Amino acid sequence: MRYISVPRQVIADLRSGGRGAALLAVAFGWFLSISTRMIYPALLPSLRTAYGLTFTTAGLLLTVLWIAYGIGQLPGGILADWAGERLLLVLSSLLAAGMLLLVVVAESPVILFAGTALFGLGTAMYGVSRFTILKEIYPDQLGTATGVTMAAGDVGNAVMPPAAGFVAATVAWQYGFGFVVPFFVLAAAALWVTLPSTAATRAPLDEAFSLGGLASTFSQPAVRHAIVLLVLWGTIAQAFIGFYPSYLIDVRGFPSWIATVLFGSFFALGSLVKPIAGRAYDRVGVRYPLAVLMGVTGVALAALPIATGVWSFAAVTVLASSLLGYETIVISNLTDRFPDGSRGTQLGALRTIYIMLGALSPVAFGSVADRGYFDEGFLGLALLSGLIVAFILVYIDY
Repeated sequence: MRYISVPRQVIADLRSGGRGAALLAVAFGWFLSISTRMIYPALLPSLRTAYGLTFTTAGLLLTVLWIAYGIGQLPGGILADWAGERLLLVLSSLLAAGMLLLVVVAESPVILFAGTALFGLGTAMYGVSRFTILKEIYPDQLGTATGVTMAAGDVGNAVMPPAAGFVAATVAWQYGFGFVVPFFVLAAAALWVTLPSTAATRAPLDEAFSLGGLASTFSQPAVRHAIVLLVLWGTIAQAFIGFYPSYLIDVRGFPSWIATVLFGSFFALGSLVKPIAGRAYDRVGVRYPLAVLMGVTGVALAALPIATGVWSFAAVTVLASSLLGYETIVISNLTDRFPDGSRGTQLGALRTIYIMLGALSPVAFGSVADRGYFDEGFLGLALLSGLIVAFILVYIDY
């Protein structure tokens, strides 16, 4: 009974003071924001056929999406500090809805690319504000609340791409994007109704962005260590997520449906790992939860080349889902450390750094795979995981 009462108490704590509706609204918005970006890979074959794209230009479309998302983190953080999170989260959801409509009606690759870039920028505004608004709503349970929100994104990653693929195959590819639009409008309404207005306490725009403030914060050892941890995590995560399905299909010869199920299971398991990771941060801090998560991830990556059947890859997928709890802890700790008046700006600057640097790893990993060293690439990621564990144990003491 004790093990049952603990989750019930956590849920009760999150719902206390009428905060549950706000958490659900933020989680739902993030569910849509990240999972719609994952729809792009699922519908890429349809986009290639519709617009006559080569594999290179199709890949460039995804690059544009993620680069725009990375670039938008810093201005999104500045605007959150200036205008308040509620307004920015609502605008992000509405802009995402509008840009998806532009993608749906696009009659040329130029409009498709423009709509995709603007969609990436629009969802970038959600990326920072969801952390800073949770800090205000849950000052003593930030890790747990952040874990719940990020877990909602993993549920979306597991559910929305297959759903979009089914809709596209049944009706038309445009509906694979279009069916999401009303949900973004619904999310905007829910965010406006449930979130507190904080604009009155915000600094003027010229004060929200201060290079001196950024330099001061980023000179702190804890923040510098976090940047290292997030860049290395992004390097592993981007490479693994980008190439795991291709490895299963092209190297191990699994049918695409099995690869899709395993890939979806990875994110579904992440929806369980993230709240647990957040709770661990709230209870014991950063060091040991991070070391355990990355250690388990390293074991999974090292096991990939020697795995043989479906069930062994299922076990590897379970272990690899530990990777998804890592960011929850580091970001929660940083959000706690950043000052109130510029929290969004500083978190946005940090996210711009590690998202864009981490996005370089798929190119390097793909180059290794093209030369026939797919397994060695995963072993290299496993080695990097071990180095991260060593870094955590040596430099992280909180």
